[in-house]
Amino acid sequence: MAGARLVSAPLSELTSWHADWKGLRVAVLGLGQTGFSVADTLTELGAEVLVLTERADEEYERLLPVIGAALHVGALEPAPAELAGFDPELVIASPGFPPHHAAVRWCEESGVPLWGDIELAWRVRDKVVGADGSPAEWMFITGTNGKTTTTNLTAAMLVAGGMRAAPCGNIGIAVLDAVRDPAGFDTLVVELSSHQLWYLSLSAPEGQPVPAASVCLNLADDHLQWHGSAEAYRDAKALVYRNTRIACVYNKADPATREMVEDAEVIEGARAIGFDLGVPGPSDLGIVDGILVDRAFLEERRTSALEITTIERLARHGLGAPHIVSNILAAAALARSQGVAPAAIRDALDEFRLDPHRIEVVAVHAGITWIDDSKATNPHAAASSLGAYPGAIWIVGGQLKGVDIGPLVAHRGPSARAAIVIGEVRDEVVAAFGRHAPGVPVFEVQAGETEDVMRRVVELAAGVAREGDVVLLAPAAASFDQFTGYAERGTRFADAVRKHIEQEPRGAADGDHDPDEAPGLG
Repeated sequence: MAGARLVSAPLSELTSWHADWKGLRVAVLGLGQTGFSVADTLTELGAEVLVLTERADEEYERLLPVIGAALHVGALEPAPAELAGFDPELVIASPGFPPHHAAVRWCEESGVPLWGDIELAWRVRDKVVGADGSPAEWMFITGTNGKTTTTNLTAAMLVAGGMRAAPCGNIGIAVLDAVRDPAGFDTLVVELSSHQLWYLSLSAPEGQPVPAASVCLNLADDHLQWHGSAEAYRDAKALVYRNTRIACVYNKADPATREMVEDAEVIEGARAIGFDLGVPGPSDLGIVDGILVDRAFLEERRTSALEITTIERLARHGLGAPHIVSNILAAAALARSQGVAPAAIRDALDEFRLDPHRIEVVAVHAGITWIDDSKATNPHAAASSLGAYPGAIWIVGGQLKGVDIGPLVAHRGPSARAAIVIGEVRDEVVAAFGRHAPGVPVFEVQAGETEDVMRRVVELAAGVAREGDVVLLAPAAASFDQFTGYAERGTRFADAVRKHIEQEPRGAADGDHDPDEAPGLG
C-alpha cells in the first residue's frame, strides 16, 4: 500500500509555496487553532494529511473532511499505532506538545523530521508577495512577560507609519493564516512562545526564519515543566535572535537578554539596540526627564536624541505603569528599525489601549481601586504589577507550573496590605508568606465551584480594604485548576467586583465601615 503512494520531494527542497508539496505524508499533532491552520495549509498544497488529537473541537472536526484531511481522535500517549501506520515523512506538532511527549519522542526514535507551525509558515511565506515580488518581512517578539502587548504595540506603530502590518503567532492569529491572507502584508509581527522557539531549534538551515528585527523582552523562570529546566527554557528564548538582519533589541535591565544577543548567530550588519527606563546610550532607547527618546536610529546619536512621547502623555491613556513603558520602548525600537517616524509612533500610542486583563482598572469605588491583571500568570509578571501598585491587597495563587513563588513573596509580599490566596492547591503560597512575610494577613479561599471563587475573593478584599487601597488580581500562576483560562479568571473577578458594588449598602459606599472588623484581623 505504501509503495503505491506518490514519491514526494525532499524536505530540503520545500522552501516555497510553489515547491512540489503534492503527496507529502504529514502527520499533524493537535487540532486547536494552530493544528487546523497547519492541516488547512498542507491540504491546500496537496499534501496527504493525518491529524492526531486527544480532543477535537466540533467545528474543526467537521471541517477536516471538507478540506481533505483525515482525523484520529484518541490517546496519544503512548504514541498510537495510527501514527506509525500512516508512515509519515514529516510530523508537525502544535506548540502544546512538550519535548517529553510520547508522540514527539516517537519522531526522534523513528528519525521522522519534526517541525512547528512557524517553520512551515516561513517556508511558504511567498504565497502572497508585494509589488516587488518579495514576501512580507517578519519581526520576532518573545519574553517571559509582555509579549502580546509589545506585539500589538509594534503592529500599531507600523500601521501608523503607513505599513500593512499584522500581529500574529502566539497572540492568537496563526502565522499560517497571516501568510495566506490574500490582501498581503508588508510586515508580520510574530509573537513567539518558548514552545514555538523550541520547535525552531530543530530546524534545518533552509527552514530557519530570518527576521528583520527581534526582541527578548525579559527572562524569568516559567514553563519549567514543559522544558524540563530553566536552562532549556532560556536556550529556547535565545533562539529569537538567530539570523536577525537589522536589529537585535534587548532589555538593558535584564542581563540575560544582553547575553542572548552577544551569543546569537546573526546576519552580518545586525545591530544590538538596548532599551530600559534609564538614560539611554548612543544605541539605546530610554527616558530623559520624563521623555521617551531614541538615541539608536539617527545619524547624530552620539550627541542627539529624538523625542517619541512623554510619561505624562502615556499615563493619560492608561499606559504609564513602568513595565508597560518598558514594552513601549521595545516596540518603538522595532518600529524605528523599519523607519517609522517618531511622530507616527506617538500617534499610535495616543490611540492604543491595553487588552483586557492587563492591569485593567475594573472600578474605583469608595476610594478603593480594583485592578484585573489576570494575565500575570507567572511571578515575573506579578512582580511588575506589584511594583506599579505597592501596598496592594494582593490576590495570588493557582497553578504554579513548577516555579518557586518564594522569591516573589520575599521581594514583594512584605509590602502587601493583605494576601488573598486562590487555587485548588494553596499550601505553597501560604507557606511562602509564612516564611517571607509573616506580618501580612493571609486569607485562603477554599477550593470550590468556579462561580463561587471570585465572589468570596471580593468579599474578603472588601472587608480588608480602606480608602486609598488597591485590590490587585495578579495571581503569579496559571488558571486552569479553577478556570478555563486567565480571561475567565479576570472576567469573573470583574463581574464579582461590579456585583459587590451594586449590592453594597449606601453607608458602606460612603466609607462607614471599620476595616479592623475584617475576618481574620484584630
